[in-house]
Amino acid sequence: MKKSKKDAMNRRGFLKGAAAGAAALAATPQLAKAAPAAPPRPRVPLPSQAQLEAEAGPPPSVQGESRFIEHPNSDFMVDVIKTLNIEYLGSNAGSSFESLHESLINYGNNQMPEFLTNLHEESSVAMAHGYAKIEGKPMMVLLHGTVGLLHASMAIYQAYADRVPVYMIVGNHLEPRGGVNGYHSAQDMGALVRDFVKWDDEALSLSRFASSAVRAYKVAMTPPMGPVLISLDHDLQGRPLESGFNLAVPKLTMAAPPQGDSNAVREAARMLVDAERPAIVYERSARTQNGIDLLVELAEALQAPADGNDFMGFPKRHPLYGAGGPDYGADVTLALEVNDLFNASQAQSARGGRMISISSVDLSHGSNIRDFGRYAEVDLAIAADAEATLPALIEEVRRLTTSNRRTAFETRGTSLTAAHEEVRARDLERARHGWDASPISRARLAAEVWDQVKNDDWSLASPQRFLGSWPGRLWNMEKKHHYIGEQGAGGMGYGLPAAVGAALANRKYGRLTVNFNGDGDLNYAPGVLWTAVHHQIPLLTCVLNNRAYHAEVMFIQRNAGLHKRGEDNVHIGTTLDKPNIDYVQMAGAYGMYAEGPIENPNDLRPAVQRALARVRAGEPALLDVVTQPR
Repeated sequence: MKKSKKDAMNRRGFLKGAAAGAAALAATPQLAKAAPAAPPRPRVPLPSQAQLEAEAGPPPSVQGESRFIEHPNSDFMVDVIKTLNIEYLGSNAGSSFESLHESLINYGNNQMPEFLTNLHEESSVAMAHGYAKIEGKPMMVLLHGTVGLLHASMAIYQAYADRVPVYMIVGNHLEPRGGVNGYHSAQDMGALVRDFVKWDDEALSLSRFASSAVRAYKVAMTPPMGPVLISLDHDLQGRPLESGFNLAVPKLTMAAPPQGDSNAVREAARMLVDAERPAIVYERSARTQNGIDLLVELAEALQAPADGNDFMGFPKRHPLYGAGGPDYGADVTLALEVNDLFNASQAQSARGGRMISISSVDLSHGSNIRDFGRYAEVDLAIAADAEATLPALIEEVRRLTTSNRRTAFETRGTSLTAAHEEVRARDLERARHGWDASPISRARLAAEVWDQVKNDDWSLASPQRFLGSWPGRLWNMEKKHHYIGEQGAGGMGYGLPAAVGAALANRKYGRLTVNFNGDGDLNYAPGVLWTAVHHQIPLLTCVLNNRAYHAEVMFIQRNAGLHKRGEDNVHIGTTLDKPNIDYVQMAGAYGMYAEGPIENPNDLRPAVQRALARVRAGEPALLDVVTQPR
């Protein structure tokens, strides 16, 4: 087949056409198949009354007589929740929210929100994290008291660090009756996670729940966004709704994102227009696709480079994307929603440059855990939401740009375009290295998948750092949903459940969702594979199987050399072999289609093709790819 001049890179095969895949379908040595469909499950017998009382305690009674509660308080709670327009709820079932659970699935008809079953609370929150990064609004999470909230705490911290809204309700027994309930109760449940939620409250009455539930959603969605938590008494949920008691659902009125002061914005524009080498750096500056479009408009108006590393705020193939080359040396840097500017501000000051910061984080009080970093000496700090402030900044830049400055901008833009093309050519050349090697190079894995999804409406729903950031170098990332970024706090266990949550959000748009998942990360929360199968969430997961925590391997190697001890023992505590973990059997146990381990690079393309056929048909699939360590 004649190769495309646009995408192909000769026999070493970078981004070849898919024609070779059809011929390879017949030969699939050592590739496992999906587990056979399970037989119909036998009907589980209902427990007897004695069994129910032994597990859950006796039913409520009046003068010794059993009674029904036809309209529990939890029904009203569902009415409140439905006004928030929340699509999905993730949960690992717990007795502390049993009445609300029942009301959601029966009184609420399991719609808005729809109940999703998770096998671990950390997966519930991480799924909500990934969902919100696609959909721009929170999922709901129901958590069991103390133990469930503590299981979820790692994922809550990641969402907090990533400024992502997650809407959480935790059950609590404010009057514990001993036994297990006592362990699952707390006088101040929110204290367990208060350092890394944006807001929490204890709902002690129905009217308080209504107010807190609506307020929590508004707080979560007001920049800087973040997870919120409501602690809800178990007994309050199950009590009868008092007839004649007037309960109102508060009206949800969302706050407009805060914009920068007009005088400060005018001064920022003047500094940027007068600069000889302005630059833009960003982190979570684009809450929506409009935020990306606005940043492109600003960069083009100034002909200034824009760089965000592992954040999707600017098209990766735009000629202004990047740092402007090693010798650029910005004299004025505009930082948009950058959390820690200490090192950058020090470097900027050392070369005589100036720095402007626009960040909504300056509007929050900060946290003991995340926001205690060193003070950054910037020249102009604007406490505002960057996306909301960009239109005014663009208008001022255009107003201040004279014909002479525009000519200088155009000259600068020509130079930046050449620097961008040079970096891209260098990346393409580096992608060829080790193309036919086994284990498979990470560049080849990224390229082979890209070649088969580039004509789809696709979404990369996983961090890319452990893939050598090759998708960011090789894929045409333009849209907000094309890449959801890193995990926030750099913790493991985020990748797979967040990708499932993102795929859930992408499902109604018909998008093809891809997840490159480290083998170490996957082992933190493999149960979410079952959730993806059970709820028919289409997702391609490629396991980056280097059979080790390889960053730690390198750290121990470095320290062994530093300490003059040799490298004989660096495998201890860092490798995942003897035995190798069988990810195909793992996925098959959860009912998911899987192939692998794939070690021969020539087997990769047809395997990707088969897996994508499953995903396009509406189901999840997994490929175990044995990869180079880095």
